[in-house]
Amino acid sequence: MSSNNISPVNPLPPVVVALFLMIVGIEAVFSLGARGILGGADAVGWRLEAVQRYAFSAEIFDWMRSNGRWPAEHVIRFLSYAFIHVSFMQAVFAGVMVLALGKMVGEVFSQFAVLAVFVLSAVIGALAYGLLVDSRVPLIGAFPGAYGLIGAFTYLLWLRLGQLGEQQARAFSLIGFLMGIQLVFGLLFGSQPDWIADIGGFVTGFAMSVFVSPGGWRRMRDRMRHR
Repeated sequence: MSSNNISPVNPLPPVVVALFLMIVGIEAVFSLGARGILGGADAVGWRLEAVQRYAFSAEIFDWMRSNGRWPAEHVIRFLSYAFIHVSFMQAVFAGVMVLALGKMVGEVFSQFAVLAVFVLSAVIGALAYGLLVDSRVPLIGAFPGAYGLIGAFTYLLWLRLGQLGEQQARAFSLIGFLMGIQLVFGLLFGSQPDWIADIGGFVTGFAMSVFVSPGGWRRMRDRMRHR
């Protein structure tokens, strides 16, 4: 194969493109419906209906735990909330985060591993929200899953810095910067407790990467043997 045919840009992993299209596509339906372009008069309430049916609710989670009942229509909320957003701009921002971080992580991880990180980070983020937050505000948005990808990227950077003999704490600069921004916005405009879900997603993504990254399980096994 001629070197002239080799693209200088690595293609996006299909699973990352699929996640982006789901996030932006669902939002496009809501936005078009709200403007009366799609679905007629009833479409104006599509977003609110989706929030009621698919957002993660700490109150519903408490009810399920108290009664020992886990109906599928509510269990699905642990993941479905990640594909519903407050506005078009929020959805686009979340989608771009998934696209950018998914590309960087997907250059090292398998597609299945990338999807697993996003999904489990979203689920654990919702679980953290349900256990630690006493709020009636529903949790929506892809950010806990995106923060899981930040966790995976941080792990890869942490490994790389270790190989270079540099200070590995620098790998946490990105998450520190993002949390700093959230703190500033919280002080200026009032904070929402959904940052707990973001942190839960980040920790999950970082921890999962120890096992799902290429050679990750072998590295962990070798370290345990050396101890």
